[in-house]
This record gives sequence, structure tokens and C-alpha cells, in this order.
Amino acid sequence: FGRVGTHMWAFQTYDEGLVPDIVTMGKPMGNGHPIAAVFTTPEVAKSFGKTGIEYFNTYGGNPVSCAIGNAVLDVIEKEKLMENAIKVGAYLLEEFKKMATKYECIGDVRGRGLFVGIDLVKDRESREPASELAKTILTRLKYKHILIQLDGPSSNVIKLKPPMVFSLENAKHLVENVDLVLAEL
Repeated sequence: FGRVGTHMWAFQTYDEGLVPDIVTMGKPMGNGHPIAAVFTTPEVAKSFGKTGIEYFNTYGGNPVSCAIGNAVLDVIEKEKLMENAIKVGAYLLEEFKKMATKYECIGDVRGRGLFVGIDLVKDRESREPASELAKTILTRLKYKHILIQLDGPSSNVIKLKPPMVFSLENAKHLVENVDLVLAEL
């Protein structure tokens, strides 16, 4: 919910006329509490009904889970977490792009809001993935109590998807430590 900052759902950033046939969501809805939802078009919903299988879920509409889902939406709005995603995400993109001028191993920095990728390469021209370097950075950051994730077909992209409450102070701490790790390598 709102991680890209400008929109509630990332698919909305592609084209205002884009309407997915099916949207599923889970963990973010309950901030860790088990809740999920499926949104679909009337046409898809009708086709499901034509199968003759009656959908049944023991926990469907659970009032506790629904209250938690509403509370999550309230916090996103009251604490202006979408605005925070824009501000902190812009800082992360700017700082990691600056870092790319300092370290040849950073082939690209991309993202929106609090969803940022740092592409690590052995050579910027060939774009050969630097998978081992990415694993080393992940491990070194773990020792500094910073957890990141690797992504991409070659596991060479540092994927930053911090909690929505990730502050500018948190972002500065992350950037400083990534810079320290890269400087050591």
C-alpha cells in the first residue's frame, strides 16, 4: 500500500487507463496480521461462478482482520506514509546515484518511492552481473545489523524495500554503511 509514494498500488504508475483483471494482496494489508484480498473485474468474478464451485473460506470477513486492515489504512493516511515514501525514496535514489559516480561496480540505480534497486556489475559496458560482490555486500551489511535483499536473475541487484515508516535518518544510516562497505572492498 503506497510504497511508490505517488499511488496506492504500483501498477497505477504505468497508465491511468490500466485496469488489471485480478489484483491480489496480503501481508501489507495487516502489517503482519494474516489478512489478504483479491480484487477482480465483474467479468472474471462471473466466470469463476460459472465453474459450479462454491467458494468458501472459514475466515472470510473476519471482523478482527477487517479492523486491522482498516487500522493500517488509517495509519498510512494519518502518518503521511505515502509522502514519506516520496521524500525518503528520492533521497535514496539521489544518494545511490551519487555513489555510482564513485564506485564502478554500481551499474544502475532505479526505483520509485521506497522501492529501490542498485544493480551491481563487474563492468558497466558489458553489464556482467557482480553476483558475488552483491552477496559480500549483503553479508557485510548483515554484520552491521542492516538487512537487505538481493534480486534479479543473477542475484546482483540490491533490492531496498524498507518499512513505510523508514525515515530520512534511517536512509542516511543505510547510505553511509553501504558506502563504508564498498570502500572496504
